Amino acid sequence: MSAPAQQGWDEEFDFVVVGSGGGGMAAALTAADSGLSTVLVEKGKMYGGTTGISGGGIWIPNNPTLRAEGHDDSRESIRAYLDLLTEGRVPAARLDAFVDQGPATMELLEKSRWMRFSWVKGYADYHPEYEGGRPQGRSVEAKPFDTRKLGEDEKYQRPNSLKGPLGLWVTSKDYHDLAMVKRTWRGRRASVVAAWRVSSNVVRRRHMATGGRALVARLRMALKDAGVPLWLRSPMTELVVDEAGKVTGVLVTREGRTVRVGARHGVLLATGGFDHNPRMREKYLPEGGRDDHSAGAVENVGDGILAGQALGAALDFMDDAWWMPSVHHPAGATVPLVSERCIPPSVIVSGDGRRFTNESSPYVNFVHDQLAGGHVPAWFVMDAKARARYPFAQVLPGAPFHKAFYEQGIVHRADSIGALAERIGLPADTLAETVERFNGFARTGKDTDFGRGDSAYDRYYGDPTLKNPNLDVIDKAPYYAVRIEVGDLGTKGGLVCDEHSRVLREDGTAIAGLYATGNASAAVMGNEYAGPGATIGPAMVFGHIAARHAAAGRTGAGTAGGAP
Repeated sequence: MSAPAQQGWDEEFDFVVVGSGGGGMAAALTAADSGLSTVLVEKGKMYGGTTGISGGGIWIPNNPTLRAEGHDDSRESIRAYLDLLTEGRVPAARLDAFVDQGPATMELLEKSRWMRFSWVKGYADYHPEYEGGRPQGRSVEAKPFDTRKLGEDEKYQRPNSLKGPLGLWVTSKDYHDLAMVKRTWRGRRASVVAAWRVSSNVVRRRHMATGGRALVARLRMALKDAGVPLWLRSPMTELVVDEAGKVTGVLVTREGRTVRVGARHGVLLATGGFDHNPRMREKYLPEGGRDDHSAGAVENVGDGILAGQALGAALDFMDDAWWMPSVHHPAGATVPLVSERCIPPSVIVSGDGRRFTNESSPYVNFVHDQLAGGHVPAWFVMDAKARARYPFAQVLPGAPFHKAFYEQGIVHRADSIGALAERIGLPADTLAETVERFNGFARTGKDTDFGRGDSAYDRYYGDPTLKNPNLDVIDKAPYYAVRIEVGDLGTKGGLVCDEHSRVLREDGTAIAGLYATGNASAAVMGNEYAGPGATIGPAMVFGHIAARHAAAGRTGAGTAGGAP
């Protein structure tokens, strides 16, 4: 829906950002840096969006943190990698904009005293074997942050499930090491550091955050310094357009009344995807992926996408998502499986008891194969060694699954592979053959069926004490089977945008005054996933691009290929 612009404004700004995830916050900072009066409008009672509940990785090649580490890519290698990933489905101008403006985005953020990052060295690009891929990875993360510095805003920051007991804080690199606490000296050292952190937090009364929470907290501090107001509990209900079809503001429900908010230089939709909209999931997503096992923010129901669509915006990639194999926790949460799929003595099988892909592959690719074959649900089969040595779905190594997992049919246990197959309704002979064939690969160190462990990405979360970090024999009772759902980190489809983040109509003309970024826009990664943080990174970059374009006053309609 859209409202006419004839009435006056209750509030007026140069730039209105709708949504307070990483993309929206980066855009608001850029707008303020560009001299625009800016407001950040958030639907929920807490700020941070899906960024705040994520791992917080940022995939932006050639950013200052990487360059300081001597990791300086050629532009050609980055574009070659992205071209291979996107397979011609993403306009070259959009890819160019991401590559060229990514470093500038991070440079602007780092002008703030609060914005500090570190390289997650070794966390490979998701396809490091491709031309331009990097086995050492390009992902950075925000440095840990004491959220007490937020003051009153601390209680309004969205929590996530990554916070450890007694205030334990763990970075991405820390988790990589801690996952091997039962296997390597590095893992044991990491556990000692973790214990020290707990003690230190108690003494110093710190509230340390890492990952997405640290990123959001740092962005919030930067926004406070920049004087950008944040309106919580203020959902956008409509876009306001003038007689020429230009977006000039938004209607917002605030403190029980409708507020008309003018936007002299543009509105940015950073409202997330349609993760929790059952009608849109049913309409657009493929069979097997329509059930809502999304880890996206609960407010993500496609508001921005629908608002843009009402103005004639084009859509793309609506049948795809940032898929993630997941476990439905008995308490109701969706638990993504990232490191777990690299557990060596394990396989994932379909309803016929057979493997169907490389279990350790990037999660989007894994689920694409799962959906293509109709393998929903799938079953994660592992032995007692796996449970004793490695964490699984937030259950520590050696700790038992809570009885609710069994009562709800999420986890099954048996003393033999055959008995386990009967419990979950799989053909016992087939599952036994699958396990025996896999055990043969484990003994030789080579998976000739699916190449598990061949990629540097596979090996990152594998066990370095083994011949192949991703392969070990499944032979120690009891055996476990865990039901694997098709989950996601958010949907990929959204409003088609040009290289300036302007929302486009079906005919390629821009809707004047309207921009989009993040999961409200069609993914610049296409159907793929470049590396850790390839959702947040582009969201921040295209938020930055939108704000710079708006600040230049170039919000008039035109063709997608027009001059910046």
